[in-house]
Amino acid sequence: MKYFEDEVHNGNWDEVEKYLSGFTKVDDNRYSMKIFFEIRKQKYLEALDKHDRSKAVDILVKDLKVFATFNEELFKEITQLLTLENFRENEQLSKYGDTKSARAIMLVELKKLIEANPLFRDKLQFPNLKNSRLRTLINQSLNWQHQLCKNPRPNPDIKTLFVDHTCGQPNGARAPSPANNPLLGSLPKAGGFPNLGAHGPFQPTPAPVPTPLAGWMSNPATVNHPAVSGGAIGLGAPSIPAALKHPRTPPTNATVEYPSGESDHVSKRTRPMGISDEVNLPVNVLPVTFPGHSHGQPFNAPDDLPKTVSRTLNQGSSPMSMDFHPVQQTILLVGTNVGDIGLWEVGSRERLVLKNFKVWDLSVCSMPLQAALVKDPGVSVNRVIWSPDGSLFGVAYSRHIVQIYSYHGNDDVRQHLEIDAHVGGVNDIAFSHPNKQPCVITCGDDKSIKVWDAATGAKQYTFEGHEAPVYSVCPHYKENIQFIFSTALDGKIKAWLYDNLGSRVDYDAPGRWCTTMAYSADGTRLFSCGTSKEGESFIVEWNESEGAVKRTYQGFRKRSLGVVQFDTTKNRFLAAGDDFSIKFWDMDNVQLLTTVDADGGLPASPRIRFNKDGTLLAVSSNENGIKVLANTDGIRLLRTFETLSYDASRTSEAVAKPTINPISAAAAAATSAGLADRGVSVVAIAGMNGDVRNLGDVKPRITEESNDKSKIWKLTEINEPSQCRSLRLPENLRVTKISRLIYTNSGNAVLALASNAIHLLWKWQRSDRNSSGKATASVSPQLWQPPSGILMTNDVSETSPEEAVPCFALSKNDSYVMSASGGKISLFNMMTFKTMTTFMPPPPAATFLAFHPQDNNIIAIGMDDSTIQIYNVRVDEVKSKLKGHSKRITGLAFSHALNVLVSSGADAQLCVWNSDGWEKQKARYLQLPAGRAPAQSDTRVQFHQDQAHFLVVHETQLAIYETTKLDCVKQWVPRESAPISHATFSCDSQLVYASFLDATVCVFSAANLRLRCRINPSAYLPASVSSSNVQPLVIAAHPQEPHQFAMGLSDGGVHVFEPLESEGKWGVPPPVENGSASSVPATPVGASGSDQAQR
Repeated sequence: MKYFEDEVHNGNWDEVEKYLSGFTKVDDNRYSMKIFFEIRKQKYLEALDKHDRSKAVDILVKDLKVFATFNEELFKEITQLLTLENFRENEQLSKYGDTKSARAIMLVELKKLIEANPLFRDKLQFPNLKNSRLRTLINQSLNWQHQLCKNPRPNPDIKTLFVDHTCGQPNGARAPSPANNPLLGSLPKAGGFPNLGAHGPFQPTPAPVPTPLAGWMSNPATVNHPAVSGGAIGLGAPSIPAALKHPRTPPTNATVEYPSGESDHVSKRTRPMGISDEVNLPVNVLPVTFPGHSHGQPFNAPDDLPKTVSRTLNQGSSPMSMDFHPVQQTILLVGTNVGDIGLWEVGSRERLVLKNFKVWDLSVCSMPLQAALVKDPGVSVNRVIWSPDGSLFGVAYSRHIVQIYSYHGNDDVRQHLEIDAHVGGVNDIAFSHPNKQPCVITCGDDKSIKVWDAATGAKQYTFEGHEAPVYSVCPHYKENIQFIFSTALDGKIKAWLYDNLGSRVDYDAPGRWCTTMAYSADGTRLFSCGTSKEGESFIVEWNESEGAVKRTYQGFRKRSLGVVQFDTTKNRFLAAGDDFSIKFWDMDNVQLLTTVDADGGLPASPRIRFNKDGTLLAVSSNENGIKVLANTDGIRLLRTFETLSYDASRTSEAVAKPTINPISAAAAAATSAGLADRGVSVVAIAGMNGDVRNLGDVKPRITEESNDKSKIWKLTEINEPSQCRSLRLPENLRVTKISRLIYTNSGNAVLALASNAIHLLWKWQRSDRNSSGKATASVSPQLWQPPSGILMTNDVSETSPEEAVPCFALSKNDSYVMSASGGKISLFNMMTFKTMTTFMPPPPAATFLAFHPQDNNIIAIGMDDSTIQIYNVRVDEVKSKLKGHSKRITGLAFSHALNVLVSSGADAQLCVWNSDGWEKQKARYLQLPAGRAPAQSDTRVQFHQDQAHFLVVHETQLAIYETTKLDCVKQWVPRESAPISHATFSCDSQLVYASFLDATVCVFSAANLRLRCRINPSAYLPASVSSSNVQPLVIAAHPQEPHQFAMGLSDGGVHVFEPLESEGKWGVPPPVENGSASSVPATPVGASGSDQAQR
């Protein structure tokens, strides 16, 4: 920076720009644009100040004209300065002093812009190198050389670094790996060198690294920097927005990710590109003032956090540990200080299960345990935890044993395994899947960690090496390396592979006493929370590659009263129970974000636990209570079950009345009555272990009222434009038909792909009539194009694009769209419409695209040759080719909860693939109605919000399938009507919107696929247009408004639909049949007679 500052002070503008050009170009990003603009503006003003008009004109034409495309008005105003005798007559430049002071002022602003510009990150000062860095690199090199030896010896004699090391001839059997050699450290896995990254629209994700030698088993560290505003180009003194001085993470957590100094240098090349996790895409988050570019908005983080007390439960004894079910996210498991286990349906406030501690089979327990229980029968729960699929849960007790239960839905909890695991207390328990075999990991007072087979209870490994009781375990995997972190009460952190070669690392945890560790949801960031014996608490983020603390979060009470518990959520927030409250941090900011006291009544260090989506937070409270905090999505989720519980209690009053004892009365209400009814009131589904359980993860915007039996239910028919709100979006481009349609994830735009390979983007702007700026049928949007006027047009093959099968997928933060229309796949920047790259030239041609939910480098690409290619964009490589279909792929959907990919094809077949190893798990053909030949018709799939069920759309039917068994649990078949053209879930999965080739649209209740509303063509098509000539081809649901959808037509039109504001929803749900409105019985396929007749 010193050289740069001197050149600016001296006014050597050519040298200043030349120096800058080594780092950035004028059009790289908004910061760069503003940097170059300020320099050239200063050069222009200095020429004017010297009355050198010819030089000023030269600068204007050569240097400043480039900015005219972005802000024409500004360029005109700059040009007009030529007409003034003294440019200070312009009001904005009236305070311009002499040249020296103007350069000094500009330099201050330039430095701020440079510091904020991501392209300069980590380039402004020489990196700090640790003293051990060179040794680490040498060790890595020697390790690698030794691993390539044909005859490796256990203790190689290395005398020089000038030539590559090789061991001498063998003198016997092959020696074991020098895993614990003091010089070499642990050996890396073969093939583990980091790939070189690439500059592209997506920052490369950290490359996989072998088990590091001086560090941890992990990827290189990444530093996440908050994205900040680039500000607007203006005439006056450069204004640095507040966002630069106080960076705040935008709502999408859109931080820009850069490899740290410890990772390999990133080489500049055009391909292959890398797509990092969506939250790291730097586009579309910078507030700017160019016309049509108003994407950014200030971020108010606490609004996204669960802070509203929505439920208060009384467990009966003090909660020690809690965990939400990973799929049914309103089911809460609780363990208490007297050994009780409670299972709650938080939405309906029902306690489904209460189990007091008892040893299942005392005869097989060790003598020390039997003696201890006789001496003192008091037992506490130290930890409860669900398995990743929710089919099992484990309980670690303060005496010797762990108990594993299997869960089958409702109150059906069965004993599965009891293990006498440790001498003394079992302090923690976790589930893991090394080698794809489910196992249970425990740790205890006997200073050991043990791994058990989750099916049989057989002991697989014992890890010894801690010198104090082991307090916690944290299993994890990166790439194909599975490992376990453990912490002990002496503050030591160790890491273990699933082998018998001992601990790989030995580090000290801040606090040096009770420490727990946790990864962010996406597995990329590691945190620990520890409390010292003196009560001092720490939450830190670790740099895994160095085994060093990367950042320490501030805001704890000086002396915590008790051991602080913490949790992570949404790859974005940390929370801890401290000082009679819950404290929240943004992961990228060490300062405390906010504190919530949950309306008071919390203990000094409350126990806390988020559900998987981060919409609910369970907090232990005084007097044996649990408070459940919720954000707006969580409140909506809870309301679903509140209503169901109310209905159940009304119908079950008679059952509960005969019971006299108040305790047994409560039990009866919670079991015989409430649960029996809940079993039919909630959607019955088959869970991960194949048993029927309840679907607990639905978020309706509007709670359905229970239907009064005295009223006769009638299907809502919409025939007139006055009966609903519909809007045909403006069009000025010639397109023949709309082939694909999607709302942006922000909900303020609709993107369509026409059959002629052109994309159309409609954006709604904030206005008096539309304060939210979200998509609505009440206000017309703008058909948006960038100032350059270019179109996003797909590469087309030699055949007509009209004959191709178009497909596209949108990145989570709306910055990029990946798209194909029979030719190569194109990656477009949604802000500039520029084509960032193209790949995968046909044949075969892509027919469906889907981003992997956890790794945006990975794309599933369905092909017209019936294969599915799993493609890594960053390394430009097909990782797997899945074969199972016989015709082209027409649908792909990922479930992040089940780690599966569901595919559908024109062969009317459904396949389920494991998204870890890409093995085919199940396949099934659609059950087509009798007499219907399996014509080559598109079959679409879309996951329900519960991630366990999916919607299947075929021209002959709508169906709901359970994923693990691939059972059809509900089917609706249209009779005597036009074929179905497309269908989709509403955003809360409560409704299904379906379009038909006779131009009607039907709205179904998703729980039972029963028709509730029909929109006839006369309600939205002009009288002059015949519904026989125009068909709806594709339908899309708004991402936040459950009652809004959009439809693309065969005449190139796009319509947005909403119910009348006075109605607020599409029709009324059909009445209860046989006592249940929402049961999804796995009955013989086919809808009821009344269902069929309605269509």
